[in-house]
Amino acid sequence: MLGTSRAGQYIEQVEGYRAFIPKPLPPNPEIMMDQEMWNLLSQADRALGRLDGATDALPNPDLFVFMYVRKEAVLSSQIEGTQASLIDVLEFESQAIEPDNPQEVAEVVNYVFAINYGLERLKELPISLRLIREIHQKLMSGVRGSERNPGEFRRSQNWIGAGGCSLSEATYVPPPPHEMLQCLDNLEKFLHNPRPMPTLIKVGLAHAQFETIHPFLDRNGRTGRLLITFLLCEQNILQRPLLYISYYFKKYRAEYYDRLQAIRDRGDWEGWLKFFLRGVYEVAQEAAATARKIVNLKEEHRQLVLNAMGRRAGNAIALLESLYFKPIFTVEHAQDLTSLSYPNANTLIKDLSAIGILQEITGQKRNRAFSYAPYLAVFQDP
Repeated sequence: MLGTSRAGQYIEQVEGYRAFIPKPLPPNPEIMMDQEMWNLLSQADRALGRLDGATDALPNPDLFVFMYVRKEAVLSSQIEGTQASLIDVLEFESQAIEPDNPQEVAEVVNYVFAINYGLERLKELPISLRLIREIHQKLMSGVRGSERNPGEFRRSQNWIGAGGCSLSEATYVPPPPHEMLQCLDNLEKFLHNPRPMPTLIKVGLAHAQFETIHPFLDRNGRTGRLLITFLLCEQNILQRPLLYISYYFKKYRAEYYDRLQAIRDRGDWEGWLKFFLRGVYEVAQEAAATARKIVNLKEEHRQLVLNAMGRRAGNAIALLESLYFKPIFTVEHAQDLTSLSYPNANTLIKDLSAIGILQEITGQKRNRAFSYAPYLAVFQDP
């Protein structure tokens, strides 16, 4: 036996490598709630409360959720090396433009589907190993790696390290399959344990433990980040999936991995939890600010259209409203929505482009597509 910490121990396997076997949660000795931890917890809790309130005030909260879910999907996939952008995904969904990287876009679209599927399932099934397997299957459906047992816990050893490294060169080796099942069982018991504990502390512990167990051959990171969203919604901390924590994990990617590793090596749960709570606070603040920006943008553009287009404003406003869910579109979409002829729909788009609301994005004369550029800009990475 090598290197024991309060989070678990590294155990030499007969094949000659060391695998980490995590201890069951909650940690023992228990989490040290010093003043800094209480301050961060209370800041994060308040920020989530404000975010929930800010979205309640939106005329149409679903419009906000629509873009947020896609943004989280893009960022979470980018942490794993996927290059697809938010624009790529919206172009693909609008069927206006063929993506250059269809495989990568499909992975992000699966993530969007997995979020929506999981939130529906939560109405009838608590967060459990069964739900986690179902979510994993949705993530892996029909994309690269789909031959690697979607929705099934692994039956062989996996490891984490630089691309192409062998098991002996790995930076981290999770528990072997026979130990892993017991660890998962312990994690599920912890999730359902009625013993009082601040929800954000529990969510932070659960995410780290899931990543440490690494129960799938692929997509553990994405599944573990989805777990954060589902736990916050299940516990009614958030009514809607509006926390893109992946933004923070991507921004501080090296620290994210270092903090998780410090739990295994030194039992430093507190360092990880403080990092996690800072992240919740930062992204909740940002999301609430984005919600306010959208309310202002919506009002400003509505006024702009009314002032610029007078009596012709009815169709323009109808088109504008649709763009919050379909910010990339074609003339045919405008035609279907307004029942205008093709030439009139084209003129309507030209008028909206002239006042800076729309932008042509293909540079072509035929088969053109347009974007609601100022709205998309609100969601671009700073």
